[in-house]
Amino acid sequence: MRRFVIIFFTVLIDLIGFGIILPILPFYAQRFGAAGLGYGGVIGVFSLMQFVATALLGKLSDRIGRRPVLLTTMLVNAVGYTLFAFAGSYWVLFLSRVVSGFAGGNISAAQAYMADITTPAERSRGMGMVGAAFGIGFSLGPAIGGFAHHWGGDAAPGLVAVGLSLANFVSAYFILPESLKHELRVKRPILDMAHIGDALARPRLRPLMAVWALVPLAFAGYTVALPLRAAAALGWQEREMAILFTIIGVTAASVQGYFFGKIVRRVGERTLVIAGTFGMALAIAVVPFLPSSALLYGWTFVLAVSNSVFAPAATGLVSVYADPNEQGTVLGAAQAIAALGRTAGPPLIGTVYDLVSPITSFLLAGVVMVLAGLAAFGLASVTHHAAGQAPPASPVPSVPLPDPPPSES
Repeated sequence: MRRFVIIFFTVLIDLIGFGIILPILPFYAQRFGAAGLGYGGVIGVFSLMQFVATALLGKLSDRIGRRPVLLTTMLVNAVGYTLFAFAGSYWVLFLSRVVSGFAGGNISAAQAYMADITTPAERSRGMGMVGAAFGIGFSLGPAIGGFAHHWGGDAAPGLVAVGLSLANFVSAYFILPESLKHELRVKRPILDMAHIGDALARPRLRPLMAVWALVPLAFAGYTVALPLRAAAALGWQEREMAILFTIIGVTAASVQGYFFGKIVRRVGERTLVIAGTFGMALAIAVVPFLPSSALLYGWTFVLAVSNSVFAPAATGLVSVYADPNEQGTVLGAAQAIAALGRTAGPPLIGTVYDLVSPITSFLLAGVVMVLAGLAAFGLASVTHHAAGQAPPASPVPSVPLPDPPPSES
């Protein structure tokens, strides 16, 4: 239980730093002249670097352990936030997201850490705790960022995030033990990208990998269109965006930290993946037709609940299908595929927003999410053998695969 708490707070502090800049980023980018495509590029490059990092960090954590990967990326994160704090142009802002995106690849190591310290029966619950840390970070981060921006100006949120990243490093250095036993460490080629193809080649994993590609594509595209639409139609600024992210965070923390464990025992991961995907599709597609901030906040709650049951269920299925000595690699393959989706979504939806119409951009994101829901019907069911237990790990051929959050979502 002690290690549960340690990794929970490690992810929590990391995500508070990440959440601090979320409400500010779209308006920061627009001050430098970015429209739909420009802002989409800032969001997309973060995910592209996550993809690059997860191709490296998941395998690296299987080789040298989770602790050194987590500690190093905390320091890299501090560098990215420093660039963000002092960005004087669009391209410095862009570079800050490149650096932070690479550091964001550490979520695969954090998920693998949780997989190391949980049994198959409690793995989805453990992933739910990681999700709860995300949710609380998303709750506290935007509020802290808004307060820092109000009292300290544009540089303050980034500097607070730098301080948190360094505090996270110091605390983790002294209290975070290694979770991966030496006998389970394996050496795989770090730069080998065949893990993605290997994951897609597994019949049991293939539908889930499709879901992991399509959901982030749609969700990341939505995060580009939303602040642009809300600012234009409802007059939103940093304060309103901070409230929205707080709603998302509080909901995620509540659902994943408490309700998810109870729900998954009754209905199973497959059902939650399907229900969550279709719930997100509806909540995204309805946005351009909402005439008030109150309704947008209400549908954001629906979106947050749907995402909060989807994310740990999808992650739990991947980790349950993986062998103990490839947790980081298989989770990394799923996260790398997700990062490709998050890379493509922002410029795609942002371009549609600019060149076609805001309504079309939200409807396109909703349609992509529906396609993900249809793919989820192909998921193999997981049998829960006893109340309160998740299934044991399925016998899956052990092949070299790779790595890496919300996702900025």
